[in-house]
Amino acid sequence: MEWEFALVDRRTRDLRNEAAHLFARAKPRMPDPGKLHKELLKNTVEVVTGVCDTVGGAMADLRDTLQHVTAAADALDLDLYGAGTHPFASWTGQQLTEGHRYAELINRTQWWGRQMLIWGVHVHVGLPERDRVLPVLNGLLTYYPHLQALSASSPIWMGVDTGYASNRALMFQQLPTAGLPFQFERWEEFEQFAHDQMTTGVIDELSEIRWDVRPATKHGTLENRICDGVSTLADMEALVALMHCLVVWLDERVAAGETLTTMPPWHVQENKWRAARYGVDAIVILDGASHERLVTDDLADLVPRLMPTAARLGCEAELASVLDVATRGPSYVRQRAVAERTGGDLVAVVDSVVAELRAGL
Repeated sequence: MEWEFALVDRRTRDLRNEAAHLFARAKPRMPDPGKLHKELLKNTVEVVTGVCDTVGGAMADLRDTLQHVTAAADALDLDLYGAGTHPFASWTGQQLTEGHRYAELINRTQWWGRQMLIWGVHVHVGLPERDRVLPVLNGLLTYYPHLQALSASSPIWMGVDTGYASNRALMFQQLPTAGLPFQFERWEEFEQFAHDQMTTGVIDELSEIRWDVRPATKHGTLENRICDGVSTLADMEALVALMHCLVVWLDERVAAGETLTTMPPWHVQENKWRAARYGVDAIVILDGASHERLVTDDLADLVPRLMPTAARLGCEAELASVLDVATRGPSYVRQRAVAERTGGDLVAVVDSVVAELRAGL
């Protein structure tokens, strides 16, 4: 699991480019300093876990690291902010992290790259057979809008309510190698794609394929990058349980010789837009026959269907809490409620997101 956080000032609630100072304080006190990573901008840190067998183990790993990180942030008058976007910070004042990889990204992508004030969550699930990776990926795209809707946390950007539950989802896909994956059927097709991308200079290494769901060949995993930044540990464990169960459930069905339900790219693309726009109020497309349903109604059937898998993976309670997220409202709902209650006070919105993480710790 990889969880990105923005660093915000305790008083102004604006972003601060203090990642290097936080690393200097936190890493000497951490049992494994490698679990705290730098990112594109100096206002961002990423907390990662080791390889974990269960959702509970992964959450315990995260909590342990976050205790060290929040202690270091306290000393610097900083807070961790877990959401897909910051409601009022300006991209023009942010500083790029040193390193050729980041500098080259900005040099190539220019305005779109410079304004990427976005944060997300990535979850890797190991897969035992290479040839099942792409069928599982294609099957997982059917549930893309479910994950996007539940995690949506970026309704306000540069002081404006965008009208979207996840503005991040549509901003990130502007980068040339980001967005929805191609739906290849065989591993050899993916290899040919990667070869063509490297030969023509689109990428220099496979990690620069920034799809929303991608094979992470270095780790032998399917990496799910759909979700917006997450502001509570409760939401995080629900989302991780859903991602873990979905991948294992789909993989076991492929291994048994079943052909998974998939959709044409135009339906997948439309579902992404609907979930980004409407969140848990999205009516999503279910299959290639164009059947549609409210995403929360479909989740109400999906969660029980995944329960036998969750029982084997030891995450029944965490998976059940997916329905709690839908009921209480994802982060975008809560942020808008604070903005409405306070007459549009965006500092109060940041306060609320920060407080949610603190309460969970």
